[in-house]
Amino acid sequence: MEIIKKALEEVGKGEQARRYEVMKNTVGLGASLALCDYPFDLVAEVIRSQFKGKRAEVGELNVRAAKLAFEHVKQHENAKEFPYTLKPGKEPKARILAKGYEIHAIAKLKAGCAFQTYYPISPATDESVFLERQQRDYNLLVVQCEDEISSINMAVGAAHMGVRASTATSGPGFALMVEGIGFASITEAPGPVLVLYQRGGPSTGMPTRQEQGDLQFALHPAQGDFPHLVIAPGDLRECYQDTFSAFNWAERYQMPIIVLSDKKLASVYTTIDKLELKYDQIDRGEVFTGTEWTAVDAKGPNDSGSQAGHNGNGHGKLDLAQVKEYLRYAMTPDGVSPRSRPGIRGGRYWATSDEHDPDGHITEGVEMRVAMMEKRMGKLTLAQKAIPQDQQYVLHGPKEADLTVVAWGSTKGTILDALRALEAQGKNVNFLQCRLMKPFPADAVAAILRSAKRIVSVEENYIGQLAQLVQEQTGVMITDRINKF
Repeated sequence: MEIIKKALEEVGKGEQARRYEVMKNTVGLGASLALCDYPFDLVAEVIRSQFKGKRAEVGELNVRAAKLAFEHVKQHENAKEFPYTLKPGKEPKARILAKGYEIHAIAKLKAGCAFQTYYPISPATDESVFLERQQRDYNLLVVQCEDEISSINMAVGAAHMGVRASTATSGPGFALMVEGIGFASITEAPGPVLVLYQRGGPSTGMPTRQEQGDLQFALHPAQGDFPHLVIAPGDLRECYQDTFSAFNWAERYQMPIIVLSDKKLASVYTTIDKLELKYDQIDRGEVFTGTEWTAVDAKGPNDSGSQAGHNGNGHGKLDLAQVKEYLRYAMTPDGVSPRSRPGIRGGRYWATSDEHDPDGHITEGVEMRVAMMEKRMGKLTLAQKAIPQDQQYVLHGPKEADLTVVAWGSTKGTILDALRALEAQGKNVNFLQCRLMKPFPADAVAAILRSAKRIVSVEENYIGQLAQLVQEQTGVMITDRINKF
């Protein structure tokens, strides 16, 4: 505070030190630069760039406060004993300095998202506010809804209308969206993509604190069994790829996709040399164009749908194998039926949250129920075969190790740092990062863990939710758990 007061006195505002207490962060920055022997002028320009127009005076105050702290530390001889130094890059180049919510948003723009809904909630709101500022330039409509129920249902409706749709929320808001997620799944909507920013729970919990407490919730968000994908990126580059890919998966497999992010990923600044997509193709999936007619007998036994079952004179049954119409939920070999949208000639169909037959009519027939459940759930197996391995799991470090760490999400960076430190000490440790949570790569994970000498899980929740998922899917019990919450 003395340094802040001194900076303010130079401009005749010494009595306002308390008002400018927030500049303590800048004082700390200046002191850190001195300890690390980093050129002050380079950072001064960055500080000034954050304060434009009427705020330029405040920017200069911050620069002066940082400079005083820098000079104060430099005057002490023991500052030279600090073991770490920072040097500017040899060739200055443009880099991206971004937070996770910005990267998720940029990935949505890159993927061609045309409709985003939200209801304000920390820390997810920042993503939608960022997108609001971009919507005029990217053919995007962002809607702040009256609540999370409206948010999910509007996003589902937009997906059915043929546009790439998404929403974003945190735990309490996600709790209100669950019926909408089930609705999207049973109607085989091509989305939406939902970015779930985890935070401390339950209920309101700790809105501004980090936690990985929503994994099991994301895996089982609504009543009944239904297909949806859950993927958990571990850093900002993975946030970019996984969010982009989520739109392809949503339309290819016609189901909602949950990208499981968290407070840490959303809020941490990361320097990225270049944002790149390893898998950069747009895939809109199977789309009805007006010519993909399906034989009515593909509906299954005892179901002629909208056909009368008799000829025009009322005598004799039609040969249903020769009668064709558009079946939105046709029984196809891979379970994916061509989807229609308004305006496609011949592409009208019924959509209902009840169980239904291939043309969308409500049914509770046993045979049709079994056939439809197998059709929908079978798409998870289809997705797992197609999703690249490195988006499902990654084994960091040596293939064989004395200790295998199992973790997910934003713990990735800390664990990789620890692995390097342990390697320097001669310890042999590897790290299994689980990324695709549903469908879970059970066989591959089981093979790695059954050959491991010792396993420890690291998670930011109370019960070890990934460890529970691993045990459920592979039968491997992880008894050593490091859980922080």
